[in-house]
Amino acid sequence: MADDSEEHVLQRLYATIAARRTADPGSSYTAKLLHQGRSVIAKKMGEEAVETAIAAVANDSDAVVSESADLLYHLLVLWADCGVEPAEVWKKLETREGTSGLAEKASRPEI
Repeated sequence: MADDSEEHVLQRLYATIAARRTADPGSSYTAKLLHQGRSVIAKKMGEEAVETAIAAVANDSDAVVSESADLLYHLLVLWADCGVEPAEVWKKLETREGTSGLAEKASRPEI
């Protein structure tokens, strides 16, 4: 898991994003995204995920870093829109810690 300073950066960013929920959409990109709604936010997050993957395949580590930052930002915007707190995600990750990924996936109910 991320060291404390990195986790704090994500927590601070989430707090800033959450504070923008009631801001004027003309005042910030975050407020505009939140105003546009979940489907726009999810689409943008998906675009950033694809751009991150493309940068990785192109073996461009600088672009992977930049696109990953964009991806994390848009993921946090999506969490804020969905009412998901980062602590909920960290807790879920902690419950999976030490469990084989294959075993964890096998334990999930089939959809």
